[in-house]
Amino acid sequence: MKQLFVLLALGIGLFIVSKLGFSQKAAGSKSAKQHTMNNIHNNDQVIYFAGGCFWGTEHFFKQVRGVTATEVGYANGNLQDPTYTQVSTGKTGFAETVKVSYDPEVIDLKLLVDLFLKTIDPTSLNRQGNDIGTQYRTGIYYTNAADIPVIKESLTALAKQYPNQIVVELEPLQNYYDAEAYHQKYLDKNPGGYCHIGPDLFEMARKANPETTEAASAPSSSYKKTDKETLKKELTPLQYDVTQNNATERAFANEYNDEFREGIYVDITTGEPLFVSTDKFESGCGWPSFSKPISDSLVEKLSDNSYGMRRTEVRSKTGDAHLGHVFDDGPVDKGGLRYCINSASLKFIPKEDMKNKGYEKYLPLLVKK
Repeated sequence: MKQLFVLLALGIGLFIVSKLGFSQKAAGSKSAKQHTMNNIHNNDQVIYFAGGCFWGTEHFFKQVRGVTATEVGYANGNLQDPTYTQVSTGKTGFAETVKVSYDPEVIDLKLLVDLFLKTIDPTSLNRQGNDIGTQYRTGIYYTNAADIPVIKESLTALAKQYPNQIVVELEPLQNYYDAEAYHQKYLDKNPGGYCHIGPDLFEMARKANPETTEAASAPSSSYKKTDKETLKKELTPLQYDVTQNNATERAFANEYNDEFREGIYVDITTGEPLFVSTDKFESGCGWPSFSKPISDSLVEKLSDNSYGMRRTEVRSKTGDAHLGHVFDDGPVDKGGLRYCINSASLKFIPKEDMKNKGYEKYLPLLVKK
């Protein structure tokens, strides 16, 4: 099914291929190609999940608290720098895979593995949902041998629940190449796109690792939604109309369209950091444009069919403030997205003021990669 969508967009064919059995290879494989993803955690760990079509698996893990970054790509194949066209033949040995970075102080590997296993049919060989081929096989690929006992424990427990053989691979990561920009955050860019994972599982992922009462009261979670009566007093009429009534300010005649100093952009209603200057670019649209938020967990994306258009609205998750919309016509080298954001939804904090205003921990994000 996913191939039909890609055929229309990219002209790519699908070939159904032969089976590949459950295996566990010894450590000592060649180094994997790694891609550093932007986040503010210094102790992140990484695990790789192959669960059929990577569009849905990536979107699933994005919902989990403690996951700091996700990326789709191709793992454990026999080519260098494979393309989707090559992988889709099923002859390259690659599996569609999601690279999951997570903060072990917030979520542990066992919960991630157990959540992943709920999204797949572990007895289905080279097939998940409507997608068939070795590239859709299931697997868990590790870079740290210390992860093996944790993963084995979950797979062993899972095997007791099925009369048929479990065919989930457990292997060291041999190689990994990130997929084309078109595939990254696909379901964010195409909310109605094909997915073999149901909405109920996305909801389960969002609730799987709830914040404890103690953590919720910590200073780092001090950003709170403000009631509308207070906002009416604190915001300008334009800021209120944009954030609370989904209005749009005038193109080119807004505060931050031409702002390119180093600094951070925060939610005007809560003060929570949302975007940084290193991700801002000139798009020519007349509003501030960013390639991504600081973290996907800070914003919510909703389908918007108003004014006879099909768009994806962006709102701040904590403040529930309307920010703007996200489009898939951004710079390819930055991921292909354009977050078109109203200046009236934001407050800019220059780099030199970030420490005094309590945003010092975000200063490392201003270092250009």
